[in-house]
Amino acid sequence: MVDPHRVRELLDHIEEETGHLLRLRALGAQVLDDPDRLRAVKYGFVVAIEAAIDVGQHIISSEALEAVDSFADIFEVLGRHGFVPVDLAPRLMEMARFRNLLVHQYLKVDDTRVLEVLQTSLEDLDAFRRAIAGAIAGDG
Repeated sequence: MVDPHRVRELLDHIEEETGHLLRLRALGAQVLDDPDRLRAVKYGFVVAIEAAIDVGQHIISSEALEAVDSFADIFEVLGRHGFVPVDLAPRLMEMARFRNLLVHQYLKVDDTRVLEVLQTSLEDLDAFRRAIAGAIAGDG
């Protein structure tokens, strides 16, 4: 059974991190000129996406859904089972891949790509948070 307290805690963490990222996004390309802010953006994405992955893993385990081979697959499964909109799942899968890039291939990260994701993808994390909150509320 899904632990709504645990899920809400993780969703709150996603909301907190995306709030920080939104404030940094307001700086636009200036983020690229400040190594500390750029690091903050990267870390904020890692934490927010990691929390989304943790939510997905918890739901998949609690609901005894099919096993996944990668973090990206978590979001495909959540989409297929109605926890997130099907059209959102591919974008979340890309976010998981972006997290992997930041964590495992950090020497190859193109900072302009980080800025692009900052400018275009925060809403996907918020949409994930709202969808999961709605799905969990529907269970309670």
